[in-house]
Amino acid sequence: MSSDKQMHEQMEEEALREAQAALSLIKPTPEDGRTWRWFAIHAHSGQEGNVRKHILALAETGGLNDSICNVLVPMEEVAEFKSGEKKISKRKFFPGYVLIQLPEHPEKNADLWHLIKETPGVTGFIGSRTVPVPLDDTEVNAIIEEIKGERERPRPKVAFESGERVKIIEGPFSNFLGNIDEINEERGKLKVMVEIFERLTSVEVEFWQVEKI
Repeated sequence: MSSDKQMHEQMEEEALREAQAALSLIKPTPEDGRTWRWFAIHAHSGQEGNVRKHILALAETGGLNDSICNVLVPMEEVAEFKSGEKKISKRKFFPGYVLIQLPEHPEKNADLWHLIKETPGVTGFIGSRTVPVPLDDTEVNAIIEEIKGERERPRPKVAFESGERVKIIEGPFSNFLGNIDEINEERGKLKVMVEIFERLTSVEVEFWQVEKI
């Protein structure tokens, strides 16, 4: 592995640790008369943490801190069993995306729009090339609650089969439909293939968060 690649990976690991810590320090939405919305930004795979770090740094130097409330790379803890031992690791909720809270219609603020679009590693907003589409606030809040462990997780009660069609009824992916890709009975979790941001993505949910169709 080249030294440049190693350095890049080390920088990303550090940035992701900072992003994880930021989840417990989410700022309240400012009450300044503006309507604040959440948006999703496309980021090059493996650069999500650095994109967040660059946006915050550029906002600081450009005097745009008051136009950016939160920048998140949602992370979750994942339990894996290797060689009979349970290991906890961190995993990005939405690989390839960064969530950012901005005043409504950020495209109308030329400085803010240019800052984000020109941030290294950013390929654009979710939506059209000129008008980003805001995310549903309820869904984003559910994602934050889930990641921060503020939702109870009851024991599973239903058995499932691989390939089965299900509907997610609880959690950040509520109302999404998908097919079961993997089943982990010991952990009481499923991996379901759902369409998010116009592409198939594997999401992990608990048994109780889905229902059969």
